[in-house]
Amino acid sequence: MFWGLSSALDLYDEYLKAFKIKDEPVAGEVNAGGDDGLNTLNILICGGADPRHVIKTLAKRYSHGVQPKLNIYVLDGCAEIIARNMLLLGIALEDPESFSLVSKAHLFMDLYGNAVIRPSSHHYMAAKARTLLQMVTDEEKLQRLAPMLNIDGLKYKERDGLEMAFSFWQPQPWHVYEVTSYWEKRSRALLGTRYDHRDGAFDWDLSMTLKSRGGEQICSQEYRYWRESGVAFVFPEYEQCKPNKTLAAGLVRNGRAFLHRGYVGDIQTGPFCGFGLRSTEERMHHSVHGDNDYRATDVTERNLMEFFHELQTQTAYEHDPTRSRRYGSVHLLMTPLLNHQEVDADGQASYDRPWIPVAGVTVHYLSPTEMLQLQQGAPRWNSMFDIAYVAYNYFTFLSQAFFLALRSQALMVLETKLMTVERREQVQEYEAKAKEMMKQAGLKAAINYQAINGKNMLLKYKKTDKEEVEDAPEDEAEVE
Repeated sequence: MFWGLSSALDLYDEYLKAFKIKDEPVAGEVNAGGDDGLNTLNILICGGADPRHVIKTLAKRYSHGVQPKLNIYVLDGCAEIIARNMLLLGIALEDPESFSLVSKAHLFMDLYGNAVIRPSSHHYMAAKARTLLQMVTDEEKLQRLAPMLNIDGLKYKERDGLEMAFSFWQPQPWHVYEVTSYWEKRSRALLGTRYDHRDGAFDWDLSMTLKSRGGEQICSQEYRYWRESGVAFVFPEYEQCKPNKTLAAGLVRNGRAFLHRGYVGDIQTGPFCGFGLRSTEERMHHSVHGDNDYRATDVTERNLMEFFHELQTQTAYEHDPTRSRRYGSVHLLMTPLLNHQEVDADGQASYDRPWIPVAGVTVHYLSPTEMLQLQQGAPRWNSMFDIAYVAYNYFTFLSQAFFLALRSQALMVLETKLMTVERREQVQEYEAKAKEMMKQAGLKAAINYQAINGKNMLLKYKKTDKEEVEDAPEDEAEVE
């Protein structure tokens, strides 16, 4: 619910590869993108749960020879997730003078994947929430600080939800979020009588399920600690003691306080998939007898530093090998988590500088009700999108009418259940149903899945009127 279970994608690059479009400007021809003669690509992200695809697509934009205008439509299930996505995207595009590259990456990781966060992250969350609240209620301020954001697609109910979320994140004594208690209750309910032997259950899920499905980079000590405490990304120099209120959902006003549903997100896979499974440096994936040199945490740090550097400088990133610490086979001694709720808003900094500009890109936030409109084939969405990404938990919303929203040349990317801990038969059944639905909709596989006996994190299909030769298997398809 709060993070996706597939690796971040450069969606524009995926589009180019699917249709074998040359990424170089040609004199006398329009740029790649769209079938309307305009140099524009419309991208739909349904249930992405986090801004990982948006961040990578924007970060890699500088590397493309052809740069069409991008309209990215983000559709998530509730206002609290939209608010959290705005916060995380705001960190990625935060003014470089506010944080160093490393500090920005660690701040993002803390708020992204830790149920209990550092005091400095807590201060940023509260201060940035006040700025975001002003942005969603004042169009002039929104255009001054982040003109790339468009919230016209949100109804007043969702805007009220954003206001409640940003208000709840403030450090007031009546804004209580006992996340450590909620986490333990969820774990006890999930494991039942196995809770007293939970370490064995955690090791089974990782070693026998996730590692065999593409999660080899996840180390046992970081996974076990996350399953126990909700804290995924750990560095020895930090201590987490504040509740991460961005993980609250179902907020309802109750006087000056709020009612909420506690923690209702993922407690089995973890926030390691989005940025922590693969990197461009093979040395980060070196292991000996199953013990990794680097954790998924270290890979996440390296990838985020790459993306943030590219967003800031529009140049390629060269990673300093001494920056990443080899904690893959090290068991870090962790102190007991202390969940402090006291008010400490004094001296908070203000984060109201303009975001890093990204020319030619607009991020549109849509109302959750638009998913039903897409499912029913609402005419206003017909032939709208060049690229559509759909998360696995939104598969039930797909229908044949949904595919009317795709243009005549479009790419469809569907997340699978590969990185869940569900039984293999359920994962295969889901994938078979998804492939059959794509076939019935007239879409063709962007990769020849019949020739690949691999595990697919993503299914990529394309809509085209052209007759094409079946694509050869790709090396990357094994863990797509």
